[in-house]
Amino acid sequence: MARSTLIAELGNLVSEARNPETMQIDLMSTQDILAAMNAQDARVAEAVRLVLPQITIAVDHVVEAFKAGGRLIYMGAGTSGRLGVLDASECPPTFGVPDGMVIGLIAGGDRALRHPVEGAEDDSDEGRRDLEKVGVTPGDVVVGIAVSGRTPYVIGGLEYANGVGATTVALSCNPDSAIARLADIAISPVVGPEALTGSTRLKSGTAQKLVLNMLTTASMIRIGKTYENLMVDLSVSNEKLAARATRILVDVAGCSPEAAESYLTESRNNVKLAILMALTGMDAAQGESALKQADGFLRRAAGQQQRIAG
Repeated sequence: MARSTLIAELGNLVSEARNPETMQIDLMSTQDILAAMNAQDARVAEAVRLVLPQITIAVDHVVEAFKAGGRLIYMGAGTSGRLGVLDASECPPTFGVPDGMVIGLIAGGDRALRHPVEGAEDDSDEGRRDLEKVGVTPGDVVVGIAVSGRTPYVIGGLEYANGVGATTVALSCNPDSAIARLADIAISPVVGPEALTGSTRLKSGTAQKLVLNMLTTASMIRIGKTYENLMVDLSVSNEKLAARATRILVDVAGCSPEAAESYLTESRNNVKLAILMALTGMDAAQGESALKQADGFLRRAAGQQQRIAG
């Protein structure tokens, strides 16, 4: 693409515009700089609220994909790619899901997580190749993340995913972007110009993180990874998580910490199973059977009526 064309395109993006409220930011005191940034950040949640209908549709598709053995695949460049990788990497310890159920792809590969990889985001073929490497299928959901909505790496990936028949989602901070037009579902929280012109790791990055949090957290809740508002499928992989698991059992079952640790030992650190045993008196084998019959939903396995908001 000719540089003049790129300059013209960027000039039309909300995320690249100059913010009239921070034109004097270079003359401000530290406190005033922070106050100006905070005032801009306060607008992000409202921008995300306005696109909740689109996020809802995306979550429902992710839930159906998970139930059928499909995956959620994020892809992006720079900050957008790093946020996708971050969200994907936190799913196994938080929700006890296998590696590969949520995947984060970043232009330039793992090196790009810590170092800039020049030109990687401009390679649309790399987007296609990365999806080929993970074997994207029609049962997967592919989320292309790009604040500008025009990153070639993401465009190439979404085009390939569309061709395969996967469900595609575009997450950008500019309305009617190139990726929004490509995807089945477009999520476009418009947060406005950044406090520092073009520094889209600020408001735009925050908006992206909020949306990604929603996509995975709501989907995991919908497939039975929680009990009330507790994480009951967390992986007990360190002392902090072991202490959290014990506290969850104490809170839910009203047992002593010593009894909670005993249930965890009997369940081989399966927190959901330990809770079911504590609530119902089932042994580990009975609990495993009950959870299987209940599709992993703890309330259902325990014979409790699920409270589902309409």
